[in-house]
Formats: sequence, C-alpha cells, structure tokens
Amino acid sequence: MFTSTKRIIRGGFTHFTRNAFVSLASVLIMTATLFTIAGVVFLTAILSTSLEEIKDKVDVNVYFQTGAKEADMLALQKSLESLPEVRSVEYISRQQALENFKKRHEDDELTLQALRELPDNPLGAVLNIRAKEPSQYAGLAQFLESENALGGKLSVIDEVNYYDNKGAIDKLSSIIKSARTIGLALSLVLVIVSLIIALNTIRLAIYISREEIAVQRLVGASNAFIRGPFVVSGILYGLAASLSTLAAYLPITYYLGNATQTFLSGFNLFDYYLGHIGEFILIIVLGGAFLGAVASFFAVRRYLHI
Repeated sequence: MFTSTKRIIRGGFTHFTRNAFVSLASVLIMTATLFTIAGVVFLTAILSTSLEEIKDKVDVNVYFQTGAKEADMLALQKSLESLPEVRSVEYISRQQALENFKKRHEDDELTLQALRELPDNPLGAVLNIRAKEPSQYAGLAQFLESENALGGKLSVIDEVNYYDNKGAIDKLSSIIKSARTIGLALSLVLVIVSLIIALNTIRLAIYISREEIAVQRLVGASNAFIRGPFVVSGILYGLAASLSTLAAYLPITYYLGNATQTFLSGFNLFDYYLGHIGEFILIIVLGGAFLGAVASFFAVRRYLHI
C-alpha cells in the first residue's frame, strides 16, 4: 500500500511537471475559476453591506403628545425592545427633539424666530424604531395600534408615521428581495460556468495521456492506480491556482479599497480581505484542491472509459 501510494504521488508530480504547457493552461483556467468564486464572496459581502446600509435608513417614528408621561413612553420602549423583530429602539426626549429641530433648521432664521416666540416646547418625545427587516414594519405598526402597546393608554401617542412611509418601505422591501435573488442567481451562474470550463480543461490534459493509460491497462494496472496520478496532478493544479488567486487579490483589493470605502459608507475591500484571510484561504485552497481532484476523477472515468 505504501509503495503504491508513493508511486501514485510521484506519478502525479510527473504529470504536473512533464506537460508544462498543459499544466500552465490548467492552472490558469482554474485560477480564473477560483478567482470567480472569490469574487462571488466579495460580491456577497458588498451586497450585504449595501442592503444593511439601505435598511439602516428605514425606520418608524412614534410621536407622543406633549403631555405624555415619560414613564409611559419608557414602558412602550421596553415593550418594543422585547419583540423579536425589533433591532433597536431609540428614545428621543422633548428637549432632544427640540435641539435636533433647531440643528436641522439652523439656516432658516424665520423658523427659528417663530420657535423662540412660542411659550413652550411644541415638540413631543419620539421613539425611533428600527426593525430587522423592512417587511416587519407593518406588524410593528399594528402592535402600536393595539391595546397591548401601552396597556390601553394609546391617547399619549400622537402619530405613528409608518403609513406615511408605507409606499417607500414596501418598495424598498421589494428591491432588497430582488437584489438578493438576482445576486444569488448570478453567483450560481458564474460559479457553474467556471467549473464547467475548468472541468473541460482538465479533461483535455488527461486526454493527452490516453496512450499511457491504455498501456497501463494492458499490463493489468488497477483503476485506482491509473486514476491516482491524475487526481494528484488535479490537486496540484488546484493548489497552484489557489495560491495565484490569493496573491492576485492582494493588489486588486488594495487598489479598490479606498473606492469601496467612499461609496459603501466605510466598507473597505482590502480591510475585509485581510480580516477574513483565513476564511479565504480555507475556501480557495480547499476548493481548488477539491475541484482539481473531482474534475480529474470524472474526466478519467468518462472520457477514457476506465
């Protein structure tokens, strides 16, 4: 067993080094395949970041009457925070709401002057609610209209602005759902096409050795002994391609890092790559070795009728 294994491994290295041009072509094609797979990972991360950024811009505000008691408002905040679909609830006091209003209208002197002439703060406190998914805001609006929200003290709520923003929230939910579906479909298509190209390239590399395989069969070599060297060479193709892919993404992500940070609110592609380098090594190296081994196994079996 040890001798056979040693010969299979040696044969795999021989196939890898003997046909330099074919090996180079196979490594380049597999590099493109792994490059696409890694690109899908980056695309998924960018899409997730973009969707999270969009979702963070969506919220529902609960405006209270100016005479509402703070204890009631904090009780509602606690009730909302206990709901599984709620991500966060921010309480904005009357004074803070007034300060925010003044800041938004700091260039509008007429508005500020009219505000100063009022005898009291005209603004009520606000609860800013963020759900985990935009589609969950409808349920939150129904909860706020129910008697369970404040134990029957709904009169302290002046307005819930969900229905004012319902059209925009529904449209955003549809866009997010479509983006996820399209992104997944595009990723699958790219990966499948790349795998098919890599498989056909390795088939060509094995087809060149068909006479050698025929001789091995004539002298009584087992199927496993014939397949073994090609599987080993396929693994070597994958390992070489994975190292090339990992190295190629270093300058690419470094070059694109600042651009992505500018357009994606702080998401730096280079920092993401370095921060997840262990995961990329695991995915790319193991993926490349597995792809090369499986492609070689099936290429020998299908085209050489072993």
